[in-house]
Amino acid sequence: MKSIDQAEARATRADINFDDTRQMDCKRIPATSELSIVIPARNEAEGLTRLLPDLCKLLPGAEIIVSDDGSIDDTVSVAQRLGAYVVRRPYGAGNGAAIKAGARAATRDWIVFMDGDDQHRAEDVARLLARLAEGYEMVVGARSTEGQASRHRGLANAFYNRLASWMVGHPVKDLTSGFRVVRRKRFLEFLHLLPNGFSYPTTSTMAFFRAGYAVAYEPIKVKPRLAGTTSHIRLWRDGTRFLLIIFKIGTLYSPLKLFAPISLGFFSLGLGYYAYTFFTQHRFTNMSVLLFSAAVIVFLIGLISEQITALMYGGAGANGYNSDSPGI
Repeated sequence: MKSIDQAEARATRADINFDDTRQMDCKRIPATSELSIVIPARNEAEGLTRLLPDLCKLLPGAEIIVSDDGSIDDTVSVAQRLGAYVVRRPYGAGNGAAIKAGARAATRDWIVFMDGDDQHRAEDVARLLARLAEGYEMVVGARSTEGQASRHRGLANAFYNRLASWMVGHPVKDLTSGFRVVRRKRFLEFLHLLPNGFSYPTTSTMAFFRAGYAVAYEPIKVKPRLAGTTSHIRLWRDGTRFLLIIFKIGTLYSPLKLFAPISLGFFSLGLGYYAYTFFTQHRFTNMSVLLFSAAVIVFLIGLISEQITALMYGGAGANGYNSDSPGI
């Protein structure tokens, strides 16, 4: 009996040690040998000349990948000369396409995404990595108001942040920041959802929140753009796309957040119009029936969409927590 008790005690201690080891593995600062740094670049030769030496100096042993999006300058030759692995595209397909190509090429457990225009500082990578020890799956570098390219873009981003926060039910401090560190296997889960354009941060952020993965924001300062260079983002064109992506993701991940207010609006209009016709004409009109019917139909569509979403992502968190071994 004593030997059986001792065996059970050893088994219990072994289980506890395994769980503790697993918990520590999830809540620690990754070593540089576990990092892949993916830099999407389109005609960013000058920026890479400054950024890549800093990364090599501060993060020795990290895998550095420059994902070229059809550059016509010396981006590829500069990246190769400075020791980066280059993923090339023969033509420009967009920032998101470059991000996806770089993520597929990454081989380490954690991916750091940075812009190639030298606005993101290499020394800030360590600050983002430090937050991973708190158990986060993604840490985003949140720019201050001064870090926005212009006042109009700052106002637009503030609006996007508020709208996204309402969609996901969690504070989103910088929806469009491209500077982030993420667990590779989590990011690959949503790779098929990412657009080829400039809204990959929008999509990936909202997808992580909806899937239940922990996301943190770390304040950062960005450098001014290099003289003679301009952003590839166009405020109105890509701003409209950002907004469409938000509603697309909102519909996909939180349908009732969109359909319930619309349904309530139709119901309120129907109720108000019915009250007006009842007191003025003493009858129930066809328009009131139409508005009430629209309210019911829209609500049911939202309810069904919510159930479909729950079925699609019901196992995402469980699968993720049950498969924490590196390299998956």
